[in-house]
Amino acid sequence: MKDNLQQLKEIFHNSSDVVKRDFLIGGQAKAAIIYIDGLADKKLIEDTLLRTLQHIPPDLARTLVEKTAPLDRVVEIIVPLADVSPVESVSDIVNHVLCGDAVLLFDGYTKALATSTRSWEHRSIDEPLTESAVRGSREGFVENLRTNTALIRRRLKTPALKVENLCLGRYSQTNVALVYLHTLADPALLQEVRRRLERINIDGILESAYIEELIEDNPASPFPQIDHTERPDKVVAALLEGRVALLIDNTPYALIVPTVFIQFMQASEDYYERYWLASFLRLLRFVVLNIALLLPSIYVAVSTYHQEMLPTRLLIRLAAQREGVPFPALVEALLLELVFEVLREAGVRLPRMVGQAVSIVGALVIGEAAVSAGLFSPAMVIVVALTGISSFALPIFAMAITIRLLRFIMLILAGVLGFYGIMIGLLAVLIHLTTLRSFGVDYLSPVTPYHVRDFKDVFVRTPLWARFTRPTRIGYRDPWRQGAPLRPTPPTSSNQEPRGGAE
Repeated sequence: MKDNLQQLKEIFHNSSDVVKRDFLIGGQAKAAIIYIDGLADKKLIEDTLLRTLQHIPPDLARTLVEKTAPLDRVVEIIVPLADVSPVESVSDIVNHVLCGDAVLLFDGYTKALATSTRSWEHRSIDEPLTESAVRGSREGFVENLRTNTALIRRRLKTPALKVENLCLGRYSQTNVALVYLHTLADPALLQEVRRRLERINIDGILESAYIEELIEDNPASPFPQIDHTERPDKVVAALLEGRVALLIDNTPYALIVPTVFIQFMQASEDYYERYWLASFLRLLRFVVLNIALLLPSIYVAVSTYHQEMLPTRLLIRLAAQREGVPFPALVEALLLELVFEVLREAGVRLPRMVGQAVSIVGALVIGEAAVSAGLFSPAMVIVVALTGISSFALPIFAMAITIRLLRFIMLILAGVLGFYGIMIGLLAVLIHLTTLRSFGVDYLSPVTPYHVRDFKDVFVRTPLWARFTRPTRIGYRDPWRQGAPLRPTPPTSSNQEPRGGAE
């Protein structure tokens, strides 16, 4: 034990938060405990573990001194904690200590014991900030991995739910949990996810975005190929479709694979509201998507090259507005879009209360002053404002960022080639989308390749009693998600209860 403690002392040199204490088990057997203050539960160690070991019966302590019984057998009797594992090397001791465990060393034994005493301060469970919903769960993931897995376990009370632990990062040693339902998830998908995770060799994993960027299929694409979320209910819904989730310690975002384009047009509350309302809102999002991507481009193309497409009165009014503007329509649109992006970024980076004031007041003051000074036309201000508001209506922030980026490219193409440039840009985007894959699943599925039964949850949301099957390319191991028929029907006259009371 003395030699082991000397090695540990050299490894943890100048580490003031590492606590090492020698003590006697039952007043006879020499032992030591080592842990990190702040990562381990100090009260549990002192009040439960050490107090119990110091006051065990003398005959048990004598077996440790004389080594008449195996260490494992003695530990089963004297250690008062449930999660105890043997450790046989100094490197394993270091790993356990750095993860928050307390390690017991016994004089004369070549094994140590790692006891699960992990406990550190973490944020309480709160409503997700980036995915708020009118109706639905108010619980969101936090930075503690075990809390996040518990949130999923509460919603899926089945032994089919599996949680595999991995450790990534040479220095950070970040814990990653691979979560799936083994009766639904494709074994080939699980093998591919494990392969991509095991090939990661990096200094540290500080956020889920590190893993997302290292395991996606096409890192050169601007489109997100892995969905990330703060909502446990969204993760559970994905698991029930046969998908796989990755939970990363120290971040509240979970990753979901595989991912298709249509997922970024869906919100969690689509499945909590009436299906008529959910279908209308989903169709509205597709309209908003086109507005956010194409509205400035269409305005620039029409006002520059295709004036004959506008009614005469409207064309005269727009021409009168642009009479004193010193910039071409393309430059005017680019400048206004850049100003809008600067105001949006300033609102995000500043403190919350100050940021809201800067965004609102800045947009009003700058917009009004720019129109009064004749730098921009009122119609262009309206187009850019409507475009910005439409981008906020997209439910997933990762897709909204991509649309913001592509909007500038489409704007330049429209200013150079008019509607021909817009069509060239749209064709390039569609061709690129058809080539994308997410862990072997086509990005535009079920639109292409076409799967008719999956269209029940694409452009509209059909009622739950009509959604019998899981996605064809993902949940094929068990395609039926519910029994049939489940459509509610009024009671028949034969089994309808009488209106009055019993006579």
